This record gives sequence, C-alpha cells and structure tokens, in this order.
Amino acid sequence: MKNIIKGVIAFVAVIVIGITVSVIMKPRDKAVTVMGAVGGGKENFLADPDILAILHDKYNINLKVDNWSNNKLIKDTIETKEKKDYDFVFFSDERFYEYYKRPAAADEAPRLKTLKSNIVLSTPIVIYSWDTICDTLISNGLVEKIQDTYYIVDMPAVLSYIENNTKWSDIGIKDIYGKINIASTDPVTSSPGTTYYGLLASIMNEGYVDESNIDNVLPKLKDFYKLSGFMNNTPADLFDLYLRMGKGAYPMIVDYEKSIIDFANNNPDGFNKVKDKVRILYPNPTIWNSHCIMSFSENGTSYVDALADPEIQKIAWEKYGFRTGVVGGEYDVNSVPVKGIPQEITSATKGLQKEIYDKIIEALKN
Repeated sequence: MKNIIKGVIAFVAVIVIGITVSVIMKPRDKAVTVMGAVGGGKENFLADPDILAILHDKYNINLKVDNWSNNKLIKDTIETKEKKDYDFVFFSDERFYEYYKRPAAADEAPRLKTLKSNIVLSTPIVIYSWDTICDTLISNGLVEKIQDTYYIVDMPAVLSYIENNTKWSDIGIKDIYGKINIASTDPVTSSPGTTYYGLLASIMNEGYVDESNIDNVLPKLKDFYKLSGFMNNTPADLFDLYLRMGKGAYPMIVDYEKSIIDFANNNPDGFNKVKDKVRILYPNPTIWNSHCIMSFSENGTSYVDALADPEIQKIAWEKYGFRTGVVGGEYDVNSVPVKGIPQEITSATKGLQKEIYDKIIEALKN
C-alpha cells in the first residue's frame, strides 16, 4: 500500500514539475502597449493587421489608439478617459501639428514635452473627373497629358469658368446639364475642403497667402463658396457619390490622391467597372495633406521610429495610397493598381498656417 501511495505522489510530482517548467519556459509577450491620440483619415492604416503584426513582432509594440479631432488635440488636455498620458499624438493635418509646437494660448491646455516628431503620411489634393470631360478640357487647353498623368495647367481659367457661371455646354460638353462646378466637402467643417480652399486662396493670390494679403482674397473666396451650393461633410461620402452617380451628377470633385488607391484595393470589382472612365487630374499647383506625429514618451518614440520601417511604408503606399519618406520616394507608382499617378509631385503650393485657415473659415461662415 505504501508503495502505491509513493507511486501516486511521485506521479503527481512529475506532473506538477512538468507544468511548472512549461510555464517558466513558455516565452512571454515582451510587447508593450503604446497609446496614441489620433486624428481621422487613417483609421484603416492604423488598424491594418499586417502593420500591427510588424509592430508586435519586430518592435515589441501593441498599438492602441483613441480618435480625437485635431481641434481638441490642440485645445484639451491630451489624456485617456482613465486620466493616463498618451505616448503620442498623430495629427491628420500639418497646420495643427505646426501650431502645437508653439506655446499654448490662454484657453488651451499646457503643451506636453515632445521627444520626437515627424511628417509620416502624405497625399496631395487632386480633382477626380471623367474621360469625356477630360478630353474636352484638353481640347480647351486647360489640361495636358504628360506620359500617363493628367495635369490641370491653367487652374485660374478653370476657376474663372466657375466664377462666371459658365455652363458645361458652353465649353462643348452637351450631355451634362448646368454650370461648371468642382464639388468639394464643406471647408467650414471638413479638412479636405479646408485644404482645397487654402489652395484656392493661393491660386487667387497668384502663388502665396499669408497674414499680409489674406484679407484681399477673402471676398473672392466667399463668392466662390456661395457658387458651390450644397456640400458634403464627409470625403468618403463625396467620393462614393462620385463613383456611384457618375459624370452627370458629379462631373468633377476634389479629394485626396489616396482615395482611388484605397478604393481599388478594397473594391477591385467596383474599380474595374470605372477604371477606364475615371480621370485623376493634378492641379498645377496642388497642395499636400500630411499626417504628422509627436511622441511624448520613450514608447511613443519607438512607435515613431517603427513607422519608418520599409515594410510598413510599403503597405502605407500600396494598400492605402499614402506617400511616405522623401520626395520621390519610398514607393513605386507601378506597384498600385491605378494608372496615371506620377512618381513625384513637382508643383505644390506651401501649406497655410492655421491662423490663415481660421480666417478663411470665419469668412465663409458669415
């Protein structure tokens, strides 16, 4: 009997030791959770499973983000609902990023100490149109095709058509009813619309706008805004309507270059139906929208550094249409399913300061 008991005890001991050893030897997840407060326009990029896997496996980062508006990021205390500090902020517009670098105003929360900052993801403003419309614009000397890319070479002339209530039929497009217009999201409430109106202000002022001359442009911008009629507040909705309703309802719209690449990857069947008719027109000049990051902790800095990973930048471009790295870049335009995209954007106006955009928005409201 004693031998049986000893045997049972020995057996149990072996099992316990085995479990203990397996627990000890089991590799622990060394990844740390990195928390970020992020602006919009890159939700799918931040949640991409391949990118999250790279962050975890190569950089020991588990990424968690909360969505914030850009305005709240510069005004409110940047902390989680649990009153914990964020490791980084990721603005969706460079004007807020540059503004945050300055001392806080009296009605703004104190600035957090920035350890590292960078412009990470960029995409230019483009005009989306259709094949027959583009052909007519070419014949009128407004658009040129250089290699496979279409450029609007006379933006002032295009804007003058809109300002003078020119009809589509007046320039030879008989199958589209109404006046020439370029649909955009509302600049008062939407970042793409605001960026577009910054571009318009620069063009209307023959190149550049600052505090010394913005007041000269505001009346013209306001008139242009009134001529534009109803505007969407969401860029995704506008782009969807453009594709669904076609050239009769949406002959030309303003959006980001990245939108067509994102659409082609996420809806290949839908893209195949329209790819031969869609035209991407690059204004000369255009203007950039850039997503910019700031780290407030060592973990946040690790995430900033990880975003320079070639694999992550490849996904950012090929899947979501974000240009990364230096001008000319860390990307190959032949690797995306969309034709007519240039390797470099050679003509772009300088982005405006937040104060200039604020003046534009206030003028359009009143």
